[in-house]
Amino acid sequence: MQQQSRFLDRTTAPHIVSLVAVAGLSALTMNIFLPALPAMALDLRVDYDRVQVLVSGYIAMTALVQLVIGPLSDRYGRRPVMIGALLILIVSSLVCLIASSIEVLTFARMIQTAVVAGLVLSRAIIRDMVPMDEAASMIGYVTMGMTLIPMIGPTLGGVLSDNFGWRSNFAAILIAALAVLLLVYRDLGETNRQKSGSFSEQFRAWPRLLASPRFWGYTMAGTFTSGAFFAFLGGAPFVGGTLMGLTPSMLGLQFMFIAAGYIAGNYLSGRFARRAGIDMMMLVGGVVALVGAAIPIVLFLQGYDSSLAFFAPQVVVGFGNGLSLPSTNAGIVSVRPELAGSASGLGGAITMGGGAFVSWLASRILSVETGAMPLLLVMLACCILALVAVVFLRYAPGEER
Repeated sequence: MQQQSRFLDRTTAPHIVSLVAVAGLSALTMNIFLPALPAMALDLRVDYDRVQVLVSGYIAMTALVQLVIGPLSDRYGRRPVMIGALLILIVSSLVCLIASSIEVLTFARMIQTAVVAGLVLSRAIIRDMVPMDEAASMIGYVTMGMTLIPMIGPTLGGVLSDNFGWRSNFAAILIAALAVLLLVYRDLGETNRQKSGSFSEQFRAWPRLLASPRFWGYTMAGTFTSGAFFAFLGGAPFVGGTLMGLTPSMLGLQFMFIAAGYIAGNYLSGRFARRAGIDMMMLVGGVVALVGAAIPIVLFLQGYDSSLAFFAPQVVVGFGNGLSLPSTNAGIVSVRPELAGSASGLGGAITMGGGAFVSWLASRILSVETGAMPLLLVMLACCILALVAVVFLRYAPGEER
């Protein structure tokens, strides 16, 4: 049954604005300081790969955190887990702000991953509120709104870094976390009406999810679709900042290409997922992303290796991801609706774990000698494997149907 919501009434389901805010804060925390990575390495006197761990290590840590967030929210509720995660983010952001060594900064950065609760719980809350096909549509709208926040994140981070130094990025995260905490406290009512009997019961339920072919199909489709984006996050700062000599501000602007495509895809997903069905949305989105990943490879092979040739086609990749990811997420939490929180956490953990590996791989295989081509090939491979997973889903048995 669909749950009704009233804005700023914590006795009802949360308003869509609150879901956008908690999910957007998760994305903002991940990407705001990307243009400042070269400056951070210089200031802390470490190699680039040491500060890049703040990206790949962060993504890996979110995978572990999601394994706990989902079951915690199924056992104790979405509201207390979300509030606790925001408090942890506030404290860890303070430590990042004053850190004087890469070791302390890395440790605090890993603790910041508690904010991934915003991504996990926004999906679980939506599945608490509405049925599967409607959930895909609502997730599309939430993700579209969420993308507005991190869409300007790297741009804002680049401007802050140029004018106030890289630490100002963590000050911005701290301020945003305080604002979202106030909103969540006032608006996020509990939606989990079927809390599990014990925390361990959720982990014992994992075999039911892992034994589901459709759970694996949706999860792999999400993993490889996201993998193209995570590869971009891992390698684009090096490509833009080191290979192409862009300033942090200019590099931040380049991230708007993939974000703009993503938000457009999310909008169309919100409009058409209910009518077209999630399987069709994933197929169309996968094909579009594949085309987008191939365009810069063709351009580079033809000798067009400018920053525009690298960054502009990412709008097509983002568009394809925006079409497909809301549906993969809706599928993950709908295989076993009674385990929506655990499914969101487990599926998210696998997705982020794969993303962490791809992000690390993209940063490791890039060098001044290789240029940007290895990164482009990794993104292309991810898009191909995502389509393979979508085709697999067309023949997998349907537990949730």
